[in-house]
Amino acid sequence: MTADPEHLAVQGELAELRRRMDVAHARVEGGLALLSHRTEETAKELEDLNARLTTLEHTRWPLQSVTALTAVAALVVAVWQAFGR
Repeated sequence: MTADPEHLAVQGELAELRRRMDVAHARVEGGLALLSHRTEETAKELEDLNARLTTLEHTRWPLQSVTALTAVAALVVAVWQAFGR
């Protein structure tokens, strides 16, 4: 049985195509894995930021309270200056 040169060329080209497909498939899988990892990290960071924001919202003073406290402090200073001199 003799090897047909055209048949060998076709087999070589098919092997090259398979190799290229395997490389491309590995690249796509790697890219998808990277995107999946980044998505998980972004979701985790978003949850952390939401927790920090919630904490800040619960610990902040309302503007009306700050205004009232400043007004009372100004009144105390004014009375102290008026009666202190």
